[in-house]
Amino acid sequence: MPATQSLLPADEDLDTTALTSRSANVGVLFRDRVAKTPDKVAYWYPQGDDYAKVTWKQVKDRVFPLAAGLIALGVEPEERVALASGTRYEWALADLANMCAGSTTTTIYPSTIADDVAFIISDSGSVVVFAEDESQVEKLRSIRDTIPSVRKVVVFDGAGDGDWVISLEDLARLGTDLLAENARAVDERIDAIASDQLATIIYTSGTTGRPKGVRLLHSAWTYQAAATGAIRILQPDDLQYLWLPLAHVFGKQLLTIPLQVGFPTVIDGRIDKIIENLPKVQPTFMAAVPRIFEKVHGTISVMMAKEGGAKEKLFHWATGVGSKVSDAQIAGKKPGAVLAAQHKVADKLVLSTVRNRFGGNVRFFISGSAGLNPEVARWFHSVGLLVAEGYGLTETSSAAYVNRLVAYKIGSVGWPLPGLETRIADDGEILLRGEGIMQGYHNNPEATAEVLDADGWFHTGDIGELDDRGFLKITDRKKDLFKTSNGKYVAPSQLESTFKGLCPYVSQIMVHGNDRKFVSALITLDPDGIAGWAAANGLEGKSYEEIVSSPAAKEMVQGYVDQLNAGLNRWEQVKAFTILGSDFSVEGGELTPSLKVKRKVVTEMYKKDLDSFYN
Repeated sequence: MPATQSLLPADEDLDTTALTSRSANVGVLFRDRVAKTPDKVAYWYPQGDDYAKVTWKQVKDRVFPLAAGLIALGVEPEERVALASGTRYEWALADLANMCAGSTTTTIYPSTIADDVAFIISDSGSVVVFAEDESQVEKLRSIRDTIPSVRKVVVFDGAGDGDWVISLEDLARLGTDLLAENARAVDERIDAIASDQLATIIYTSGTTGRPKGVRLLHSAWTYQAAATGAIRILQPDDLQYLWLPLAHVFGKQLLTIPLQVGFPTVIDGRIDKIIENLPKVQPTFMAAVPRIFEKVHGTISVMMAKEGGAKEKLFHWATGVGSKVSDAQIAGKKPGAVLAAQHKVADKLVLSTVRNRFGGNVRFFISGSAGLNPEVARWFHSVGLLVAEGYGLTETSSAAYVNRLVAYKIGSVGWPLPGLETRIADDGEILLRGEGIMQGYHNNPEATAEVLDADGWFHTGDIGELDDRGFLKITDRKKDLFKTSNGKYVAPSQLESTFKGLCPYVSQIMVHGNDRKFVSALITLDPDGIAGWAAANGLEGKSYEEIVSSPAAKEMVQGYVDQLNAGLNRWEQVKAFTILGSDFSVEGGELTPSLKVKRKVVTEMYKKDLDSFYN
C-alpha cells in the first residue's frame, strides 16, 4: 500500500472556469476557438526565407475539407489514421482533421524504420496514412503487402499515383464535394464524438523491445488543455516556437493547449535553424528537451573560456551577480540595493545579450521528456531565463507536473496539474490517477495490467519524493536503477545529469554497472563544442575521431570525471570510461526521437567496450 499521498497545492490564481466548462472533445475545442477568435493568428509556418501566417478561420477552412475528405474515403469514428511526418504545419492540419472527423491519430516518427512502421500500422489497424513526402511514401510502398488495412496514402509534398496515393489537395477536393452535398457533415461528426472516444494512439519510442501503443481519449486532451489553461502559465498574447517532434506526446500537447488559450504557434521543425530563427521570431516561450539547454550552456561556457581575459572575467562577474539575484528570487526575497544596482549593470553589459540570443522576449522555457541538470537550470535563471521543468509520460498524455512561474523550485518538476492525484509507494515509485491517464496499451492487456491497477492508479516506473510544499523531485527510473556485484544500488540518470552540468564538451554519457564490480561509462563529445577545444590544444584540423581518441581529450574528460566522483559515494564513482568515436543519434539507433539514450541498445552495441573495463 502506498505510504504517502500528496496534498494538491492551491494555485494562487487558478482559473476554475477552464476546468468546469471543458469542451466535450478536441473537435469542439477547435471549433470553439475558431468561433471565439476567428481573425487572430493561429500558426506561423516557413515560407521561403520568412514565415506565412494563418488565422484560426483560415485554419478551419483548410481542416474541414480535409476532415470531410476522410469521411468521403469511408473513415469511420475511431478508425485509425496514421501520420508519418516531421514537425510542420500540415501535421497540425491533418491531426485536426482527424479530431474533427472522429478518427484516431496514430503517430509515426519519420525516422522510424520500415519494419517498425509496418508493426505500428498493423497493430493500430490504420486505414489511411498521411505521409510527409516521397521518401515516406516509398517506405510505405516497400511494406504494402504487410499493411493490407491501409486503403489510401495522402502525401503532403508531391502528387498522387491515381491509385493508392493521393495528394493533400486531392483529399481536400473530395471533402469539398461532400460538403457541397451536406454542409454539416463535419459538424455532425464533431457533435457525435463522446469524451471517452479514442483520439490518439501514440507508440512509445521504446528503449527496449517493440513500442507499445498508448490509447489516449478525447477527455485526456481536453483535460490537458483545460488544466494548463487553469494554471494561467500561458496567455493569449504569448507566442510559441514549436520545433519538437509532433509524433511525441509532448509535441501533441503543445498543439492542443493553443486551442484552449488562443495564442499563436510558430511550427518549424527545422532543428538546424532554431538558433538562427529565434531572434527573427522573438517567441515568448518555447519547450525543449534537456539536451538543448545543456548544449546552449556548454557552447556559451566554451565560448567565454576561449575569449579569456577581461571578457571572461566580466562574464563570470555578471553571471555571479545574476546567481545572487536568482537565489533571492527563488527564496521569495528582493535583492538589496547594492545587489540590485550591480544587477542593473550586469544585465546591461552581459545578461541581456544572452537573452537576446533567444529573441529577447522569452518569458520562460519549458523542459520536459527527461531530467534537467539543476546547475544548468540555475545558470539559465541567473541570466534571467526561467526554465520551468515539468514531468509527464506518454501514458499521462504528457504533462502531469510543472513548475509555475510564480512558484517554482529548481531541481523539482513542480506541482501537479489541477485534478491529478499522486501517491508515493513504499519503494518510492510515483503513482498517478486522473483524467489525463491513458485508457491502456492498444492490443496489449498484459502490459496494461502491469501499470494500471484496479483502483485506477498508473504506476509510472519513476522514483520520486515530495517535499512539504508539494514539489515533486524525480530521482530515477525504477527500471534504470542497477545494483553492482557488491550489492550497492546506483541511480545512473542522476550521475549522467550531474556530469552534463560539469563538462561543457559532453554530448551523451551512459553509466553502466549492473552486476559489475564497479561503475563505468560510455561518453560522447559534442562535435561542435569540441572543435574550439581542439584548436586550443594543438589538434586543429583533426577529425572528430582523432580528437576524441587523443590523450589530451582523455585527460580533459578525466578531469571532469574526477569532479563528478568527488561528490559521489565510493560505490557510485565512475572508475573507468571510454570516449566513443562517434556521437549517439536517432538515425544510428542509440537515441529515441526525444533524445533519450536507449540503454539496452547502447549496451548491446558497445558490449566489447563495456566488457573490456572488467576483464
